[in-house]
Amino acid sequence: MDVLRKRLAELGKKGEAEGPSTSSLVWPLLLRERERESGELALAMEKSPAVADENGTKKDHGRGQEVSDDTAHQISTDPWYQVAFVLTTGVNSAYVLGYSGSVMVPLGWIGGTVGLVLAAAISMYANCLLARLHETGGMRHIRYRDLAGHIYGRKAYALTWALQYVNLFMINTGFIILAGQALKAVYVLYRDDGILKLPYCIAIAGFVCAIFAFGIPYLSALRIWLAVSTVLSLIYIIIAFVLSARDGMNAPPRDYSIPGTHTSKIFSTIGAAATLVFAYNTGMLPEIQATILPPVVKNMEKALWFQFTLGILPMYAVTFIGYWAYGSSTSSYLLNSATGPVWVKTLANISAFFQTVVSLHIFASPMYEFLDTKFGSGHGGPFAIHNVLFRVLVRGGYLTVNTFVAAFLPFLGDFMSLTGAISTFPLTFVLANHMYLRVKKNKLTAVQKGWHWMNVVGFGSFAVLAFVAGIRLIMKDSQTYHFFADL
Repeated sequence: MDVLRKRLAELGKKGEAEGPSTSSLVWPLLLRERERESGELALAMEKSPAVADENGTKKDHGRGQEVSDDTAHQISTDPWYQVAFVLTTGVNSAYVLGYSGSVMVPLGWIGGTVGLVLAAAISMYANCLLARLHETGGMRHIRYRDLAGHIYGRKAYALTWALQYVNLFMINTGFIILAGQALKAVYVLYRDDGILKLPYCIAIAGFVCAIFAFGIPYLSALRIWLAVSTVLSLIYIIIAFVLSARDGMNAPPRDYSIPGTHTSKIFSTIGAAATLVFAYNTGMLPEIQATILPPVVKNMEKALWFQFTLGILPMYAVTFIGYWAYGSSTSSYLLNSATGPVWVKTLANISAFFQTVVSLHIFASPMYEFLDTKFGSGHGGPFAIHNVLFRVLVRGGYLTVNTFVAAFLPFLGDFMSLTGAISTFPLTFVLANHMYLRVKKNKLTAVQKGWHWMNVVGFGSFAVLAFVAGIRLIMKDSQTYHFFADL
């Protein structure tokens, strides 16, 4: 190709000397060659967005920066709007059907409304801080643990790794519980004979999630599935909204008082606050940001603005209408409270079931990336037989453990609050503010440093309280329902 280009250039110069008749033949060839070369380069960049130098270190083709570590998955391939839909899929997952009961009931109208808005603002701020640290030290940190390890050292790397994977494991467990509840809700609409119990539905949900995981090799490969997920989200959110609104207009005055004793109200409030944090945050922002095209900070901030403006409106709509319609008696799964045509509720539950499958894959992708990078062959394409068999064995094993835990402790609301306490608070708020302090300490004023320290101490203390409240909720529900309960 280089020889051809050189020869064409020589002909071009000769044509210019000899007159327009020769150059008019040569220059179209040169233009076509340039177009073909540009197309090949674009295709190569798409297939191999991060290329290795002579030392084996991957570099981001858009900025020439080193990547913090090698990975078996794709990085720097997705436009900002695809990443925005990844974030929005997490926010508007079928978990939104539980926020009327898990957030509004314990907090009431004032506390719940203020809490939702305030948690969104704080979460947006903390995520922007984290996004701005992605290129710390002239290097792209494509994993949360890589960023923490770069700033603090090896021990922080291990601690962050543990916190993040506890967070993601529990989120995935909650998704399987949620999918099982949606499946059982469909069954009960047609046959309420108690034969198909919740643990069986959870097992079916885990199997379907595994089948999906085998066919989607990495996070960037979701693509069209994000559009499918968005459509499914709109289906169950619109149906839940319309059915709840109809029930609310036809129902007698509701009771909006916060239920429980004084002590239980305190713990319920703390647990609901942890759920608020859980609602907006992924706990895997660096991993999601790793997939975005340069400029990575600017594009990530675009995606975050989309998430925290347009992206959260459907969640607000269904949360508020559910609480307005049913008050303090709102179910932890809103479609169980709503009344309406059987086929409509069936459509909503089936949509929630399949959307949960897509959402789980997003939150499981850091674990898949670790397993693929650490233990995968590294040879052949993602759909080579040995790589597919590897995913079946390893991802299937991981989701089997998830499914067993989900069936063993099927307490969805407790998982949301405990997950927020154990890892979402430390990862999103405590670590983000402290890492920003460490990296930007010479550029911050005394007031700015005081603000970040207040966040570190405040959110750290609240994480401890939320952990105690989450454990109390699980112990209380375990006494009430027993393990492998058919809720």
